[in-house]
Amino acid sequence: MKSMLSVGLIFAIMISVASSASAQRKPNPAFADPKIDDRLPNVLLIGDSISIGYMVAARNALEGKANVFRPATNCGPTTKGLEEIDRWIGDRKWDVIHFNFGLHDLKYMGPKGQNLAEPTAADSHQQVPIDEYAANIKTIAERLKKTGAKVIWRETTPVPEGAAGRVPGDSAKYNAAAAKVIAEVGGIEVDPFFEFAESISKDQLPKNVHYTAEGSKKLGEHVAALIEKVISDK
Repeated sequence: MKSMLSVGLIFAIMISVASSASAQRKPNPAFADPKIDDRLPNVLLIGDSISIGYMVAARNALEGKANVFRPATNCGPTTKGLEEIDRWIGDRKWDVIHFNFGLHDLKYMGPKGQNLAEPTAADSHQQVPIDEYAANIKTIAERLKKTGAKVIWRETTPVPEGAAGRVPGDSAKYNAAAAKVIAEVGGIEVDPFFEFAESISKDQLPKNVHYTAEGSKKLGEHVAALIEKVISDK
């Protein structure tokens, strides 16, 4: 009996400690809604972890100029975008929507869904083949245009040498495929993000698609500057 009580007590303590740690873990500020000023335009940023990284910097740069939101998730590949886009748009009136998909589409997966598989392995494949990616981008762009917002498609950032599960040069290929369908849709601004990201390559982590805190800040300020121009031109 004593033994069973001890085990139960230990288990209860473990649960209590885990719950306390979870409660103390601060939520990601990138996922928090802004303090809304109804006099300002509403901006929606859609993208993966690169955009999560620059979200706060973009919001800070647009303080007093726009209410900046994003989905409280990593938006992942275009396949997830197709499934979730209506929920992300919701019923808010958007003035500007800035979106990107790419790094999750072009990454390699293993035969059993293993993430970031070795690209040269015979049984690995890109999560979303480039032709499917382009078709998905077109569908998403058309849906975003229907909101009446000014839509900005953001190019995908470079893949550095040595980054796991991805091939350097694929971002440029996927960007070219997306640019073609974005032009077909028409009326969508293009954010030349790839070139800007290359210009701050020293702020990209070694063998990693992500950026240092300083790099993310620069990316966010770049995004904010373009959005501010689009708002002033509306």
